[in-house]
Amino acid sequence: MTPLDTTAFKAILLQQRASFLAQLASLRGGVMGRVEASADHFGQHEDSTAQTATERELEFALDDHESKELAAVDAALQRIEDGTYGQCTACGITIPLARLQAAPEAERCIACQQKAEKG
Repeated sequence: MTPLDTTAFKAILLQQRASFLAQLASLRGGVMGRVEASADHFGQHEDSTAQTATERELEFALDDHESKELAAVDAALQRIEDGTYGQCTACGITIPLARLQAAPEAERCIACQQKAEKG
């Protein structure tokens, strides 16, 4: 992958990173931590206990998903810095450009990703 290619992907990844950070801040109540935001949000809720528990679990699941996505973006940015971006971390082959365009944070080729998801 040429430096020009990685520059374009780096810009995309930095945009994604900023978006995930904003989403996490929103889910966590801005500068509050996740526990404080949850307590504030659910502390005086008039819904049933079951509904409140379901909403809480959904918020925690969204937070966890965003955190994992952010970690994947950070890892991709690190691979750009290391000069290994675009190479499958499992088998070492070049990840097709179309895959990187669809998922710039991809760390594995499709075959290795399928194996990882099955195992």
